[in-house]
Amino acid sequence: MLSRLSLRLRVLLIFAGLACSVLAAVILGLWVQARRLMTAGVGADIALDPILQAGLIAGFAVLALVTGVWFLFDRNVARPIEVLAGGLRTGQVPDPDEARYLADLGPAARDAAEARARSAEALAEAVQEHAAELGREKATLESILADFGAGAVMTDAQGRVVFYNASAARLLPGLALDRALDRHIVPGALEAAAARLAAGAEATDLVCLTAEGARLSGRMRRIDNGTLLILRDRAPDRPAPRDAMEALRRHAATLVPMLDALDGPIPPALAQAIRDEGQGLAQATRRLSEIMSADAPTGSALLAELATGLDPAEAVPRLSVLAEAGPMNALLRILDDRLRADAVAPRLRIGHGDPGEVHLLLEWQGSSVPMDRLEGWLQAAPDTGQPDLTGNQILAAHGTGIWPEAAEGTARLVLPLRLAPGQAGGAGLTYDFALSSRGAASSRLADLTCVVFDTETTGLATTDRIVQIAGVRIARGRLTGERFETLVNPGRPIPPGATAIHRITDQMVADAPDMTAALTAFHHFAEDAVLIAHNAPFDMGLLRAAAAETGAHFDNRVLDTVLLSAVVWGGSVPHTLDALTQRLGIAIPPEDRHTAMGDTVATAEAFLRLIPALEAKGIERFEQAVIEGRRHRRLIADANLPITATGGGDQSSISGA
Repeated sequence: MLSRLSLRLRVLLIFAGLACSVLAAVILGLWVQARRLMTAGVGADIALDPILQAGLIAGFAVLALVTGVWFLFDRNVARPIEVLAGGLRTGQVPDPDEARYLADLGPAARDAAEARARSAEALAEAVQEHAAELGREKATLESILADFGAGAVMTDAQGRVVFYNASAARLLPGLALDRALDRHIVPGALEAAAARLAAGAEATDLVCLTAEGARLSGRMRRIDNGTLLILRDRAPDRPAPRDAMEALRRHAATLVPMLDALDGPIPPALAQAIRDEGQGLAQATRRLSEIMSADAPTGSALLAELATGLDPAEAVPRLSVLAEAGPMNALLRILDDRLRADAVAPRLRIGHGDPGEVHLLLEWQGSSVPMDRLEGWLQAAPDTGQPDLTGNQILAAHGTGIWPEAAEGTARLVLPLRLAPGQAGGAGLTYDFALSSRGAASSRLADLTCVVFDTETTGLATTDRIVQIAGVRIARGRLTGERFETLVNPGRPIPPGATAIHRITDQMVADAPDMTAALTAFHHFAEDAVLIAHNAPFDMGLLRAAAAETGAHFDNRVLDTVLLSAVVWGGSVPHTLDALTQRLGIAIPPEDRHTAMGDTVATAEAFLRLIPALEAKGIERFEQAVIEGRRHRRLIADANLPITATGGGDQSSISGA
């Protein structure tokens, strides 16, 4: 049982036992002396008085001496040994100052850590050439599959997702590794297709409904013990655009003679008829717009591709839009040339329109372009590769348009484009085939599916509001590349002191999602995963305090890297995020510190490096980590229990990290 106690606690118990033993020996000696004096005829009052005084002096002297020796031993021997053990388990070279009183143990530990580092470096060099060749092949395969037009999803024998591409993420919002596919597709069609495969079919077609009600067609094939599902959009049933054009013509033909009759006061019946025809015209126009949008390209292009050859006024965000890069870039460049021919210098800006849409803005100082002149420019064919397509035809093919605006001396051309669903210039592929070999109910730390997250807030109390939240997913001991990040409108002003730390202003969150929208989306991202945070009681307290408002209840299991750090290094060293990452050799770029994503990535890397150190101490499972962490509850509460804390443990950060 004593072997489960920390070294420092065992040393304290040894010295406490030594003090008790010495005090017992002193008391026994004084008692023997008192008996001898009383046997010799000395009165009890005369014999006991000096003996009691001597006993008190000896007792206090013994306690002071033993306490002093224990303090020196703890500070110069036990604590450095505990720190050295943590460094060796995490592969970090110990600080020589920590072991200056340990004779050869400190240099030996340093030599061992350096030898381990040299061995790891030699091993890495030995496999580097082979790994580089595999990496090139892997990158080529990823590039091919990332641009594969259909959605591809691979599952293991339990129906859990082990691979998906960007098209699948667009068709099935919220798709993530290690989640059951039947959470995103109504299971009836999957079960029927699986039954056909079990009956001997190599592959089978299916039509299925997503959880959002969209209808998809696909083909399922057996792959080892799992399945590969290829999904495509089903062509929507819609009337031909000719019907919408006829409706527009009919309403316009009816409306024109009504307008010609407006010589005097408008009779009520005529006014009502005009309103009816106007509503019909608006509905027909809206329907035509929907049809044109449905025919828009399904391919995607980075905004940087569309900005090629232009003069950006700011850094172009890494976002993808539904557009063909070549024709759209050619159109923007010919408009830029026309404007420069008029002696203005347009610059490209990126604005935000409706949800799921961005505006490309060509801005300049001066007067606006007349609409008839812009129409003339759009009659030209900007793309030399497609000389038969005019600018107007390119816009029509994308289901969009372009128009001039002017305000306060600034003129612009506005071109709206739809964002590509589920794409932000990422890798396009997300996979971990080894997930299929993992036990479905494994609680090993290296097997857990986790979401590491961090928040930035308006203050340090759980009654404050979140202004930014970010998370990354870990599956089977590695980062999957799946990320969640959003600013949050807190519904109240952000104090200047908070902005000074995380650099988020009221203007930045003015158009951001509110608390309900942001936390509902994060709840979907983190559902069923183990949540990990640095100073988790603070961040979990914020999420749970908002549950009544948002309806998002975070009942996930929780791990805290503060407690895990204490398990590895003991409670005598600092456990702030800066101290932890420094001990683990993790560098946080200064511009990323005190941002939700920057601190999240650092915490995730720290957790992954702590797993081997915890396993070296015999702590391999989630339950063991929680139990060991509770031994350090004097540092911070356990976020798996009801939280009553009102502030973060690291007062250097608004997020408590």
